[in-house]
Amino acid sequence: MKLRAFTAIARDLDAVVKHDPAARNKFEAALCYSGFHALVMYRFFHFLHVHRYFLLARLLSGLTRFFTGIEIHPGATIGMGVFIDHGSGVVIGETAIVGNNVIIYQGVTLGGTGKDKGKRHPTIEDNVMICSGAKVLGPFTVGAGSKIGAGSIVLGEVPPNATVVGVPGHIVRIAGRRVDDLNQALPDPIDDEVCELTERVERLEKLLSDSGKSKTE
Repeated sequence: MKLRAFTAIARDLDAVVKHDPAARNKFEAALCYSGFHALVMYRFFHFLHVHRYFLLARLLSGLTRFFTGIEIHPGATIGMGVFIDHGSGVVIGETAIVGNNVIIYQGVTLGGTGKDKGKRHPTIEDNVMICSGAKVLGPFTVGAGSKIGAGSIVLGEVPPNATVVGVPGHIVRIAGRRVDDLNQALPDPIDDEVCELTERVERLEKLLSDSGKSKTE
C-alpha cells in the first residue's frame, strides 16, 4: 500500500512536467504546483479513510482545500499520473472514480445531482481530459480518451474517445470523426422535471374537471 502511494506520487509528478510546458523540472513542480500538493495529501488522507480514520481524513481534506483551493473527498478513488492544472475550484466527490493519466483543469466538478444514493458521482476512465469549468454530475461513466470542453455540463454516459461540449453536453466528435446529428444531447434533468411537472398539472386539471362534472350531474 505504501509503495503504491509513493509510485502514484512519482507518476503524478511526472504528469506535471509532461503536460505543463511552464514546469521546467520536477523540483519546481514539486514545490510550486497546488494540484500536485493536493494529490500528495489525498494519497495520505485516502489511506486514513480506507483504514476507517474518517474524521482525521476529513480534517486533512479540509486543510488541503484551505491551502490549495482543491476539494477532494477522502473516499474518492484516484488513479496514477493524474494532473490537476491550476486547480482552484476543483471538487471531486466521495464516490467519484478517476482513472490513470487524467487531466483536470481549474473549476471542474465531479459531483452528484442530489437524486442518487450509494454511487452518486461519475467514473472517469483513463486518459480523459476535463477542461476548465466543466461539471460532470451523476453516477455514470466518461469513457477512456474522451475530452470534456470548457464550461460543459455533462449529465449522462460518454462513450470512449468522444468530445463533449455545451450545456447540456453534446457529443460532437467520436474517435476524431464529427458527429453529424448536433441535435442529440445528453440527458437534461431540468427538462425532465419540467415535463413531469406539466404531466402532473394536466392530470390534476382532468381530475378537477371530472369532479366538477360529477357534482353537476
